Parts: sequence; C-alpha cells; structure tokens
Amino acid sequence: FIFQRPYLRSTSIQCYLCLLLNSHFLTEAGIHVFIWSCISASVPKTEANWQDVISDLKKFENLIQSIHIDATLYTESDAHPNCKVTAMKCFLLELHVIWQESNNMDIREVIENLIILTNSSLSSNGNITESGCKECEELEEKNVKEFLRSFVNIVQMFIGTS
Repeated sequence: FIFQRPYLRSTSIQCYLCLLLNSHFLTEAGIHVFIWSCISASVPKTEANWQDVISDLKKFENLIQSIHIDATLYTESDAHPNCKVTAMKCFLLELHVIWQESNNMDIREVIENLIILTNSSLSSNGNITESGCKECEELEEKNVKEFLRSFVNIVQMFIGTS
C-alpha cells in the first residue's frame, strides 16, 4: 500500500527511524511524538489554506474563554515581514507548550490540528533562513489572549503574500 504512492516511499523509513529513536523514550510523550511524526511524514505535501489556520485559532480562542489558562508565552507582536517564518516557528513551539500543559482534550485536539495545518501551510517556506530575527527566548512573554492575537497577525502576513 505505502509503496504504491511515490511521495510516501520515504515515509516508512522515517517512521522506522523515528520508532528506533523513540524506543529509548517509550513514555507517553515519546509515543505521542512517534505517532505525530508518522502522521506528519505520511501527509502529502500539499498547501493547506491559511484561512483554515485562522478558523482553528478562533476555535481555540472560543475554547479558552471557558477555561483559565494561566500561562505566559513567548510572543512576537511586531514581526517584520522578513521574519514571519521565524515568528511562526516560535508560535508553533509555544503551541506545543500549551498542548503539553493542558489536560483538556478539546484544546489538545485543536492544537494538534493547528500544528498540522500550520506546518502544511508553512511547508513551502519552512526551510527559509531569515537573518536578523529575534529568537523565541528573546521575545516578550504575554498571556494566551495576546499570544493568539499576535498569532493571527502573523498568519495574516502569510495570507497577504500568498
């Protein structure tokens, strides 16, 4: 089955490699990383729609209205257009933090979908190296609502250039 699709041929190798690497880390987190690695490796390299990312960000915002998330996250609030890929990668790292710290399955599901959609949308720009951009740890820490507002602004930068 896998070998009938040329774009999935390297997927099995990636999954086996990931399994080998994670065999020493067979914790719950290691298993999640393995599963998501396999899923992301097998997803065809098609461009997702940034509007879908915006839609999921709104779902996430609605979910957190009823749940108090007491977290401060590194947030790029005034990214230069030449640093949008770097900023997006920071937002994705911070989404992972929320996912790890949340016990709410609805929030985790939306975050997982956001990560997959964003990575898919970012795939054509993901290998770009931007210089002169702030590293994640250099960014100001802000609450979740500010984080989401800034995340939407970065996504809109991608929409404006696509």
